[in-house]
Amino acid sequence: MDKQNEHLDRFLEAGWMMRIVVGGIAVFLLLAVILGFVFSSEPEQFVVTEVAAQHAMENDRHLATGYTTTVTLMEIASTLLDKSGGYLSNDVMPPGLWLDNIPNWEFGVLVQVRDLSRALRKDFSRSQSQSTEDVDLVIAEPQFHFDNLSWALPDTEGEYRRGINKLNSYALRLADKQQAQAQFFARADNLRQWLKDVETRLGSLSQRLSASVGQKRLNVDLAGDNASSQSTENEGEFEVKTPWTEIDDVFYEARGSAWALIHILKAIEVDFADILSKKNSLVSVKQIVRELEATQAAIWSPIILNGDGFGMTANHSLVMASYISRANAGIIDLRALLSQG
Repeated sequence: MDKQNEHLDRFLEAGWMMRIVVGGIAVFLLLAVILGFVFSSEPEQFVVTEVAAQHAMENDRHLATGYTTTVTLMEIASTLLDKSGGYLSNDVMPPGLWLDNIPNWEFGVLVQVRDLSRALRKDFSRSQSQSTEDVDLVIAEPQFHFDNLSWALPDTEGEYRRGINKLNSYALRLADKQQAQAQFFARADNLRQWLKDVETRLGSLSQRLSASVGQKRLNVDLAGDNASSQSTENEGEFEVKTPWTEIDDVFYEARGSAWALIHILKAIEVDFADILSKKNSLVSVKQIVRELEATQAAIWSPIILNGDGFGMTANHSLVMASYISRANAGIIDLRALLSQG
């Protein structure tokens, strides 16, 4: 009898342990789902002039040429790391491990951070091709090119924060009248060079977004030059289609890239105001920003829809491609205006 009671007690104890384990797992999953929804919220836009003015006031600096653009880049990179849920691309635990929309949004932002940090190092901070590079930007630019998926030894966040710190050092020297070595040259040719990078980025995003429904395209790789050649011959006509598993990835990458560009272009309006006014192209920048702001509208569908072009359901990728393409057309026109005397 005692042995039967002992077995029964062990059975009941095991049952309670199982219930505790199952309950713990259920609570963990529920919290992970709730946190997943919280972490999936995109950060709000910020006012670049206010952020730059606040930074200048806190550090007893004046708003020198290039200061707004540099501080805006710092704020964009900081938002990437400090937004709700922090930086998610390198998460190895739930809920970050299960999310893909925000990590793709982060990558879109990161591409713009990398492009602008490179432009700062090789163009904006240098007077001519034979001039030396800025000591802080030499370190800052490669930091943002560190592997965006590394979670330890070293971690991505630590490397990017080092880049932000070096940008901060450059900004402080830029706005210090005693530091003549730090410079930002607001010239039309410098701006055109960076806009060329933006043009190619937006063009690629537009094509990838449009390929959500599949397209048959003619090969125009060598169009315009009879003497041109390429390493491997392609077919004269081919089909381009984004796999259905990657449609939302491309959409959120484009959305993140547009979010970053909105702020950068608003900062460009400040630091290149004289150039843009002289070329009568300030309104062109504002129109590009307006097109990009349309990409940030609220998404009322729980998923990214991929209906046919003129079908019964919406195609969010094609709508996004429309705004991105119009913004890209504005960039092309702006570069043409800046090239005129």
